[in-house]
Amino acid sequence: MYQSYYGLSAKPFQLKPDPQFFFGSSGHKRAMAYLEYGLSQGEGFIVITGDVGAGKTTLVRGLFCKLEAEKILAAQIVNTNLNADDTLRMVVAAFGLPCEDGSKASLLTRFEQFLRECDQNGKRALLIVDEAQNLSPQAVEELRMLSNFQTADKSLLQIFLLGQPEFRETLLSRDMQQLQQRVIATYHLGPLDALETRDYIEHRLHTVGWNGDPSLNEDAFLEIYNFTGGIPRKINTLCDRLFLMGYLEERHNFGSSDVTEVIGDIQQEFSLPIPEAAAQNISDIPQTGQKEDTQGNLESMDERIFKMESSVISVLDLVKRILSRSNSNINDLTK
Repeated sequence: MYQSYYGLSAKPFQLKPDPQFFFGSSGHKRAMAYLEYGLSQGEGFIVITGDVGAGKTTLVRGLFCKLEAEKILAAQIVNTNLNADDTLRMVVAAFGLPCEDGSKASLLTRFEQFLRECDQNGKRALLIVDEAQNLSPQAVEELRMLSNFQTADKSLLQIFLLGQPEFRETLLSRDMQQLQQRVIATYHLGPLDALETRDYIEHRLHTVGWNGDPSLNEDAFLEIYNFTGGIPRKINTLCDRLFLMGYLEERHNFGSSDVTEVIGDIQQEFSLPIPEAAAQNISDIPQTGQKEDTQGNLESMDERIFKMESSVISVLDLVKRILSRSNSNINDLTK
């Protein structure tokens, strides 16, 4: 939609991982170096962790582009919330082997035969496991056992594990000591810093033919960084919405106020709506004299309901006193 308005050849801030947009921040370059080092070793495990949206999958897609297809046969699995047996079936299927029938023993035999055929043809098998934090300890152990397939002088299967930071807890647990001994290297992929955030945005724009339209002020880049924390996926989401707003309102320059406006829209969309009746009751509560904080946060719903109930009780008590006095006056008049 907005890409034609700004003369771009494609959508620059899509959420789908695309190696075409790979941005080599200092962290991503270091992570890529670990992956390439692991490939050169041809054995063991490489572990890469990072927060949600940090760019782990894009990193792997970039690695795939560098692989020599005639030497390395790579497969990837992303559905990891499985038990050990299903994990084995997913691995077998990822390499294009039949997995619907047969016992675990027959699957292992089939997979070992496949690995040995790869070796005879001068190829190495590489398995990349994404979302490794969802793996159960039993599934991790199943993967470790697969790494036991080897010839007299080389390993037949190499495994890269990519996951969120909590996977490190699994890796460092006492039950994982055998796996730890087979890990060649680990690296945690952190967020971009403020300068890298700007470079990342401009890199994606230049990739699709950006000629400076639209332009972003310095304060706009800073506001984007402050909201996203340098997480690439969050940056993509925010910038995509920012450019969409620019297209709808025919803007060609963005400042911090524009970014703040879009952030407000996003936050509102992801907040739970207050029921209409409850909202009306809240608006009728008398002011207590306390000022809202600088961020304009409302008091908690429980506290407001409590104040509303207290106000109602006070009114009822007042009505009771008035009625009591009226009855007393009537009694005095009738005596």
